[in-house]
Amino acid sequence: MSTSRWLVTFLSFALMIGASAWVVVPHWPDGGMPWLSWPVHAVALATVTAEILTRAFKIQASARACGIPLRFGTALRVCLAGDFAAAITPARAGAEPSRFLVLAESGTSAAGRVLVLFLELFLEMWSLLLVCAVLAVAFHGRGASVSGLLALVGGYRPVVRGAGAVGWGLSRRTGDGPAPAWVGRLGVSEARWQAVGRGLQSLQGAVQSLRTANPVLMLLAFVGSVLHVLFKVATLPMLVLLADPSFPLTMNTLAPLVLWPLALFYGGVVVPAPGGGGFIEGAFAATLSSAIPEGIFVASLLWWRFYTFYLYILVGGLAAGDAALRALRPAPATLSPSAPS
Repeated sequence: MSTSRWLVTFLSFALMIGASAWVVVPHWPDGGMPWLSWPVHAVALATVTAEILTRAFKIQASARACGIPLRFGTALRVCLAGDFAAAITPARAGAEPSRFLVLAESGTSAAGRVLVLFLELFLEMWSLLLVCAVLAVAFHGRGASVSGLLALVGGYRPVVRGAGAVGWGLSRRTGDGPAPAWVGRLGVSEARWQAVGRGLQSLQGAVQSLRTANPVLMLLAFVGSVLHVLFKVATLPMLVLLADPSFPLTMNTLAPLVLWPLALFYGGVVVPAPGGGGFIEGAFAATLSSAIPEGIFVASLLWWRFYTFYLYILVGGLAAGDAALRALRPAPATLSPSAPS
C-alpha cells in the first residue's frame, strides 16, 4: 500500500459517503429516519457473528480434512484479516496476501497455505452455486432479480474455474529459472516472481492432497460454507421485516430483498475501487428503492451497508489489522551482490 494507493482508498471511501448521501437525500422520510430498536440490532449482530464463525469453521474443517492442523482462532484471523485488507485495497487485492501472512505466522507450511486458500475459494464457488440454484428455483418468475442472480452465477463460476486453470497451468511450467519477459512487462520483480513460482509449485502438491481428504470433514466444511452464504443473504430481509412488521411477506416481495443484495455483494467484487467506490450504494437504490417501503428505505440501506461492510472493517481492523497491514507493506529492497555494503 503506497501513498498513492492510500489516496485511492481515501477517495473511494469519500465517493461511497457521497453516493450514500446522494441516495439518502431524495428518500429521506418526512418524519425523519426511524431508529431501529435494540432487538433488531441484536439480531443483526448475531447474524454477522454467525456468518464469520461459519466461514472460519469452513476454513478449519477443510484444512483438517487435508491433514493441516489449523486452529479455529487462526482460521478466524484468516477471515478477518482478509475482510479488512479487501475493504481497503483496489479490487480486493489485499485479501489473499493478508490471509497468506496470517497462515504463515501460524506455522502453516507453504503448501498448506496454498491449499487452505485454494479450498476456501473452491468451497465458496460451489456453495454459492448451490444457494443460487435453490433461490432461482424458489423465486422463479419473480422479475429481473432472478435474471441478475443467474447472470452472477454464470459469470462467477467461469472466472474462478479459469483462475484455477491458469494457476494449475503455471504450476506445471514454473521452475526456478528467471522470470519470463512478459512477467517483467507487468511490473513483477524477479524476487516476487520466484515467490509466486514457489507458491504455484506448492499448488501441485495441494491439489494432489485433495484425493486423500477426509470426506466427512470436507462435507462439514461445505455445510459451513453454505451457511455463511445464507447468513450473508439474510441480513437485508431481516432488517426490513423487523423494522416494519407490517411489511407484506410474500414470495414476490421477498425475492428482491434476498436476490439483489446477493448479486450486489458478489458482483461488487469486480469493481476495482476499494469498497466499491459508491457503486454498491447506487446499485442498491436502483434495484431496491421500489421493493422497500419509503419510510424505512434509508435506514435499510445505511444499516445493511454497516452490517455487511463497515462492521467487518472495524472488527477485522481490531482483530487482525496489524497482520493485514504488514502483508500490504512493500517488500524491502535487497542489495545486489555487487552493491556496496
